[in-house]
Amino acid sequence: MNYYLGVDKKHNNTAFIAIDFYTFIKINLMLRSHFLENCIEAGTDEAGRGCLAGPVTAAAVILPHYFTNALLNDSKLLSEKNRAILKPLIIGEAISFSVTHLEPLLIDEINILNASLKAMQESILKLNVFPNHIIVDGNRPLISKGSQNNKMGKIFTSEEIQFLNSIPSTSIIKGDSKFMSIAAASVLAKTYRDEYMDRIHEEFPMYNWKQNKGYPTKEHRKAILKYGVTKYHRLTFKLLEDKR
Repeated sequence: MNYYLGVDKKHNNTAFIAIDFYTFIKINLMLRSHFLENCIEAGTDEAGRGCLAGPVTAAAVILPHYFTNALLNDSKLLSEKNRAILKPLIIGEAISFSVTHLEPLLIDEINILNASLKAMQESILKLNVFPNHIIVDGNRPLISKGSQNNKMGKIFTSEEIQFLNSIPSTSIIKGDSKFMSIAAASVLAKTYRDEYMDRIHEEFPMYNWKQNKGYPTKEHRKAILKYGVTKYHRLTFKLLEDKR
C-alpha cells in the first residue's frame, strides 16, 4: 500500500490517505471523456493486430458524458483481472457498444491494416445509436478504400459507405490512453477477443491459445513447426522464425 498527502474534509486537516500508487496516478491523470463536447461521440479501437492466429477484433463504444472511471485505460496497460472488472461496467454504462471479429481469411485477403479498419467500420455500423463524431486510436483515417473493397466478409452497401463517409472522425495517436471511449473500446475488443481465443483453444489445445491468445510466442511458433497451421492461422504472416 502507498500513501499520498490529501485533505481530510471530515476533520478539516491534512492527512495521509491510504491508496495504491496506481489509483493515485489515475486520479491525477484521468482520461478525457470526449474529444468534442455537445455531440454523440463514439470511440473505436482494435485488438489482435500482431497475432499469428485468430481474428482481429474491434469495438465501438458511446459513453455518456458523465461517465468516469479511475481504473479505465488502454487495455494493454491493464491486468487481465482489471479488464474483467471493467468489461461489465462499460457494457452497463455505455449508451451503445458493438464488437466485430474479422477472420484470418479476410485478413490475408485485404491485409491486417485494412482488416483492422474494416472491423472498426463494421462496429460503428452496428451501433444502435448513430454518432455525430468518431475518435479512432492510431494515426490512420478510419475510412480507406482498401478496407471497404473486398470479396469476403461483410460487403458494404453504397448507403453504408455513404453513411460512414458522412461522419467526421479524428485519429488520435495513443488515443486509448487519452480518451475514455477509445479506452473502453480497447477493453471490450481485448476481452471479447480473449474469450474467442479461449473457445478455439478447446479445438486446437496444442497451440495453447488460452495462454498466448495467438501472439507470436516461442511456444506458439514451436507448435506451428510441429503440428502445422490451422484454419485460424494467418497465412500471410511470418509464422516461423528465420533459421540462422
